[in-house]
Amino acid sequence: MKRLTTLALFALFVTGASPVWAHSDTPADPSIKAAVNAPKFTDAERQAELAKRRAAVAAKMPPNSMLVMWAAQPRNYAGDVDFYYRQENNLYYLTALKQGASALVLVKDGNSVKEYLFLPNRNPQFETWNGHMYSNEDATRISGITNIIDASEQTAFFTALGKKESFTSKSGIAIPTTAESLYLLLPNGEHDSDGNAEFSREKTFTEKLPVVEGAPLYKVVNARPIFSELRLIKSPYEIKLMQHAVDISSEAHMRSMAMVGRAEMEYQVQAEVEYTFRRRNADYWGYPSIVGCGPNATTLHYEESQSPVKKGELLLMDVGAEYDHYSADVTRTFPVNGKFTKEQAEIYQIVYDAQEAAAKVAKPGATMSDLSRAANAVITDGLFRLGLITAKDPRQVRIWYMHGLGHWIGMNVHDVGEYTTALKPGMMFTNEPGIYVREDALDYLPDSPENREFIAKVKPAFEKYKNIGVRIEDDMLITPTGVEWMTKALPRSIVAVEAFMAKASKELPYAVGR
Repeated sequence: MKRLTTLALFALFVTGASPVWAHSDTPADPSIKAAVNAPKFTDAERQAELAKRRAAVAAKMPPNSMLVMWAAQPRNYAGDVDFYYRQENNLYYLTALKQGASALVLVKDGNSVKEYLFLPNRNPQFETWNGHMYSNEDATRISGITNIIDASEQTAFFTALGKKESFTSKSGIAIPTTAESLYLLLPNGEHDSDGNAEFSREKTFTEKLPVVEGAPLYKVVNARPIFSELRLIKSPYEIKLMQHAVDISSEAHMRSMAMVGRAEMEYQVQAEVEYTFRRRNADYWGYPSIVGCGPNATTLHYEESQSPVKKGELLLMDVGAEYDHYSADVTRTFPVNGKFTKEQAEIYQIVYDAQEAAAKVAKPGATMSDLSRAANAVITDGLFRLGLITAKDPRQVRIWYMHGLGHWIGMNVHDVGEYTTALKPGMMFTNEPGIYVREDALDYLPDSPENREFIAKVKPAFEKYKNIGVRIEDDMLITPTGVEWMTKALPRSIVAVEAFMAKASKELPYAVGR
């Protein structure tokens, strides 16, 4: 899909063509149309993609094994209101089905693999209140799976499975239950990235499996590592979806840069972001939007958006749209009045240079640790040069840069995958160094002669840079020769940000806040 580059955006402004945020559905410049349009796939293309994924999962299972996966359960928001339903990632990865109360079963008998889908029957009364449910034909058209069983028979199937007894559906579909190995999505621990609450049913099911003559009925295997490995490398199909999520997020940033000078409150800027998400038909945000001005930019996960937007301060905006289960994660920090102060620019340039250093190392064979070391070296040198640290000591650096360089992205904003894995083409990650000079950062250091000496030495620099928070975050794709900046259309350097804001603020077709 053709995308706008920063130079192309500037060309639009110079020539007077409609900017990327224009409300018209038919922008004058064809490159804008390409950027706005979502990727489209035929049923055959989608089915082929999903079939490849299911085959890849089955290839990692031994003969005489079975994989069982349940749909995500609704989660309650308040009383009789649920949160927006979002399918369990791995089930969606294999089926592209958003239907609740469904289940997928893969049976590997020798090298032969059969697929079965439990799907609720359409219910006219339910559909009157809640909308269309998949018919069997819909589910087959979307997923390519043809063996479909009424979900009301799940209980009978799982009862049979728990006893290793034969199961045949009312429609005559038989599912073998003679497997030796049973693969389930099981919790990895309290803080795993897919969230262990989703897999409580699987855990309960395994705990109830009987032991026969001192031996377990099945060898139960956690299927999560299989998906973590496969999802780490994105296919061309996935890359198109992810790029669209990035493009939506980039437009949200650009619109915000254009209108921030007219905003009075952080929530008005956040509204611009989420308006863009909705207008571009994103499913949702991939994580709660972070829009923090001035001191709030030094709080990593600031989500309140309740403070004033003040000229002369920086606004840090970390937002990402989710499109078809794939979430972008993009951060920009920009001056409300369109011009960086000397002190803001000094901090910003260090973070920018750290990003550049990490990107230069990013290529097949490198590791995330290699990238992190490159960025840390630049930030350490910069903080020492500004006088915010007295020695190139990681303990001092962590006062101002307390998080890692980045993380995998995909179906989760912090996606699955081992971080010790060497980078390979198709892997996606964030490159997001930052510096945060919190106004109380020195107050919480333990009282010791060493810290008192440190505070005394850095105090002048601290007062100079206090309340400046800068993070720059770009989404990156490993290619066979290096790395692609998926967010390259979004202004990033000091010069580019200032030039964009100067022009874009005059082009936005409406004002806010008054």
